[in-house]
Amino acid sequence: MKQAYHSYVHRFLKHRYSDKIVHEFIRFAIVGTIATVLHYGIYYILLKWINVNIAYTIGYISSFVANFYLTSFFTFNVKPSWVKLVGMISSHFINYLMHMALLNLFLWIGLSKTIAPLPVFAIVIPINFLIIRFVFKYKKIKSGQGEKDIHYNTGV
Repeated sequence: MKQAYHSYVHRFLKHRYSDKIVHEFIRFAIVGTIATVLHYGIYYILLKWINVNIAYTIGYISSFVANFYLTSFFTFNVKPSWVKLVGMISSHFINYLMHMALLNLFLWIGLSKTIAPLPVFAIVIPINFLIIRFVFKYKKIKSGQGEKDIHYNTGV
């Protein structure tokens, strides 16, 4: 039992710090930067004509579409699927609620409309990486009794 535990810990640590994970995070950062610039750019442009929350939402939705395809093909090297789309929509719904709550908190404490999204991005983006990685890396295993077990696809 002790040896099995040691083997599991060794594999976990090896996986945790592997080059694959580092490269994956770098690709996530590149995609995230593109999505964030797109989101902020649309928000900033629309802010001149419409309500701050509506401008932020339009920017968020636009960047989400680009983010989904870039995350699928570039970050995790998987084909987009309806299951992954639903998972990403679910995770981004939670992410969106965090964005809106934090945006309005920072506006309430006095940050300007142009600066308030920046600390929001700094807080929410790392959380989003963990959620999105889960969505794109977890798969159901087909067993003799149907698909019921969930397996973390480590890629190692």
